[in-house]
Amino acid sequence: MGSRSAPEVGSKAAVAATRTRDGDGIPSTALLLVVVLTVVWGVSFPAMKVVLTEMPVFTFRSLCLLVGAAGVAAVALASGNRLALPRRLWRPLVACAVFNISIWHVASGYGLQVLPGGRAAILAYTMPFWAVIFGALVAGERITGFKVVGLSLGLAGLALLIGPDFAAVAAAPLGVVAILAAAASWGLGTVLLKRVAWETPVPVIVMWQFLVGSLPIVAGALLVDDWDGRMNAVAWLSFGFVLIGPMILCHILWFSIVRLLPASVAAISTLAIPAVGVMSSAVWLGERVGWAEAGALALVCSGLFVVLVLPAMRSSRIPPAA
Repeated sequence: MGSRSAPEVGSKAAVAATRTRDGDGIPSTALLLVVVLTVVWGVSFPAMKVVLTEMPVFTFRSLCLLVGAAGVAAVALASGNRLALPRRLWRPLVACAVFNISIWHVASGYGLQVLPGGRAAILAYTMPFWAVIFGALVAGERITGFKVVGLSLGLAGLALLIGPDFAAVAAAPLGVVAILAAAASWGLGTVLLKRVAWETPVPVIVMWQFLVGSLPIVAGALLVDDWDGRMNAVAWLSFGFVLIGPMILCHILWFSIVRLLPASVAAISTLAIPAVGVMSSAVWLGERVGWAEAGALALVCSGLFVVLVLPAMRSSRIPPAA
């Protein structure tokens, strides 16, 4: 990723050029990034399950953030970028780090401890619902018919996925509250991220959010977790994939997508990730896939088509204004 790539150019004109208004066609670059993000982040679900059988949750989160920050910094430096952040950006960066990293990881970490792992992750991906609400309240983004239909289809797909384990989920109400709080925090953090004209390369933003947001998580790991540092070979390989794929590549892709799309549309684009996670878990871990999983995938894909593809088709048929 060169220092002159479109999402990372520092001028105001370049930042403005990457933003898409509500109702406009979705840039093809954004669609490609969404596809790659969905596949890599989705496949990370079974990888994380393998690691979490050998490593405590908060230690896992802490190592991911710290090693991820180092990896993203290396990407930034290799691209010829400086790691310094302008003084005016520190306040919004801290706010985004608190919601995107700190609250998200702490609340979802607690939820993962008391809920079935896969279903907890599915609850976490109610984030688009919160992003649409916060996008309207905080950023003034329009709640269009496309968004309502696409979000409804996607949430219906998630409901199908969580249905078989509803009793286990309902038996841990505090875990449900924690996961929903994590999802709401991620949704608000996405909207806040979109409101700032960063004019800073994406890897630099990601690195500083990782470092600032990791502080309470590292403290929690030191206070709560007890780990002797030993894991089997499969767990170490899975951990390596999580660091390179979800933590480094996917976070760079995610913040690039948020720059290219309205916050609510970017959030809705994540709905396919848990469906891919369930399918990849079936292949990797031998977990069951039945009619509910297939129906959920169909609903989520339909929702993404409504939000990401139909607006582009509609805009291409509307003649440009004089």
